[in-house]
Amino acid sequence: MLVDNTALVIAVRKWVEKADNDLNTATRTLKPPTANCPTDTVCFHAQQCIEKYLKALLTWRSLPVPKTHDIADLAIHLPQRDRPELSVAESEILTRYATVTRYPGDYEPISVTEARQAVKIARRVRKQIRARLPKQAFP
Repeated sequence: MLVDNTALVIAVRKWVEKADNDLNTATRTLKPPTANCPTDTVCFHAQQCIEKYLKALLTWRSLPVPKTHDIADLAIHLPQRDRPELSVAESEILTRYATVTRYPGDYEPISVTEARQAVKIARRVRKQIRARLPKQAFP
């Protein structure tokens, strides 16, 4: 008997669309000239891309999707084979972009180099997770 997973694919596609919108926003915002680039915004959207891709994969695997911005916490809910390559340091700084630096506070400004690195990580994670999702989930 074939299982109709149309609703599941639609749910995953919604996560993918939102994740790709975040990556698109981060990438376009980072484009030159970067003199006045809002690097906090770039990093926030890079983090959101990763968070939403992780939630897409959790959805596809029919696993609970925690309501958190914590990248490591989301990844730990996935089977080891499905986890993207993210170091502890990368997970921590990315989570910080969603939970700390998006609000006014006492922290060091984010450099353009750091923002570029966040986008690079988001692209890497996107590629890894897309390889684990059904092709029907891509717009």
